[in-house]
Amino acid sequence: MHDETTATLTHSEPLGGTGGLSGRLNWLRAGVLGANDGIVSVAGIVVGVAAATTDSRAILTAGIAGTVAGAVSMALGEYVSVSTQRDSERAVLDLERRELAEQPEAELAELAAIYEGKGLSAATAWKVAEELTEFDAFTAHAEAELGIDPTDLTNPVAAALSSALSFTLGALLPLLAILTPTTVRLPITVAAVLVALGLTGAAGARLGAAPVRRATIRVLVGGALAMAVTFGIGHLVGLAV
Repeated sequence: MHDETTATLTHSEPLGGTGGLSGRLNWLRAGVLGANDGIVSVAGIVVGVAAATTDSRAILTAGIAGTVAGAVSMALGEYVSVSTQRDSERAVLDLERRELAEQPEAELAELAAIYEGKGLSAATAWKVAEELTEFDAFTAHAEAELGIDPTDLTNPVAAALSSALSFTLGALLPLLAILTPTTVRLPITVAAVLVALGLTGAAGARLGAAPVRRATIRVLVGGALAMAVTFGIGHLVGLAV
């Protein structure tokens, strides 16, 4: 059993549960959202600069700078976030390991109670708990109580690289679109960005089991607003300078 100071930390809700199909879908959805961020952020930059100048080199430089800065920022943020999650996972796993060593009978009863709560009869739940404990008590408790696979903890480096890559891939679209001839540069960029945002918005909604239409409209409105604001600011700056 757990004392009052640790019960909330360890068993209020699972920290893990990112393995298997659910985990892969979460990673894919994060990648789609990262690409969406890259599209919106860099589109805002290049549209704003294009409204102030027709110099392709200046526009491209600003876009590349925004892509690099955004990718680094995304990677650092994801690294810190996932590192914190992994530290939390390790902390509760260490606590679980100590409790198994210090009070194995109480932990066995707790594991049986978990399976009984899932619908097994008391006798079957106890039998399952005993067999799992004999095979690998630590893994059984980690997965049943905490929702964590102790052999597959979150990886902050992989998360950071994935975030930076998805942002960069998304940013490539407005970067390439803004390099089209000056007379059609802005309309092509805006159109390409809105189409891409519609696709990423719909994909993200499907992966997250959210209403597709509402999510897509939200992303399109947000992207259009971002480009409109940066275009207006760029235009005013161009007139002033």
